Amino acid sequence: MARFASKPGQPSGAGVGLRSKYHRDFATGKPKVSWLEIVSENYLGLDGRGGRALELLLQIREHYPVVMHGVSLSLGSVDPLNLDYLLQLKRLKSVTSASWYSDHLCWTGVGGENLHDLLPLPYTMDALQHLCPRIHKVQEVMGERLVLENVSSYLTFAHSEMTEWEFLSTLTRRTGCELLLDVNNVYVSAINHSFDPREFLNGIPQHTVRQFHLAGYSDNGTHLVDTHDHPVWPPVWSLYREALLRFGPIPTLIEWDDRLPPLDGLLEEAAKAEILMEAYGNPNARGASALAEVGHHPS
Repeated sequence: MARFASKPGQPSGAGVGLRSKYHRDFATGKPKVSWLEIVSENYLGLDGRGGRALELLLQIREHYPVVMHGVSLSLGSVDPLNLDYLLQLKRLKSVTSASWYSDHLCWTGVGGENLHDLLPLPYTMDALQHLCPRIHKVQEVMGERLVLENVSSYLTFAHSEMTEWEFLSTLTRRTGCELLLDVNNVYVSAINHSFDPREFLNGIPQHTVRQFHLAGYSDNGTHLVDTHDHPVWPPVWSLYREALLRFGPIPTLIEWDDRLPPLDGLLEEAAKAEILMEAYGNPNARGASALAEVGHHPS
């Protein structure tokens, strides 16, 4: 695997999420993967002052590029931004030399309470006016562009005034933020809300996408749910091919958070992503057979 050259600080190709289950694998060996993504909150409070988790991360970081991915920024909340939290993120990014920091375009709580869920927003001008100054503030504190992920959703707001992709495009234009395009989330939301996921991809400006996510979903009979507990399903691989054709070989992360497989199973998913990146991310080498090489239906 790892056919895309990478060095610490410059992710390319396909990476995997570093979960505690895999710490020993990465600390005692050098598994062949291009880069790693960490969940920021798992390391907050450990910024340079010790702690076994951070020690292991810094050892691992010597051999792999790392990016930070948060789950508690809560940009859409009416609560004030948590400056202490942002400063902790900034310190962690400095200590780990992470290449970039991302979080979700959503809200996660109110009144100081974290609901530990990624809740959707209405796509309105009022929501844009609320979000833009908050994004500017985060970028000011962090000293760099914020990378925002589209979340999966299971309901829509009757008073939304635009599509999700129009909302995201306007947000990037007004704030200069970038996008973490979660291809699985696009597919999940498209099925749940009956829109064409390719229209979503085509509505996103090509220069705004910094990273892709791929993951597995669950089907509960009435909705698809973004559970991160399966291999990537064939329809998502197919949509990923479309994303590569539009955006190029953007660094791609395999997300898996529950019912974790042995590391080899996770690395196999990353290897499949790199096969597609080579075939469809390069305009001079878009092989029509790559999907057949990676297509599967997890049991």
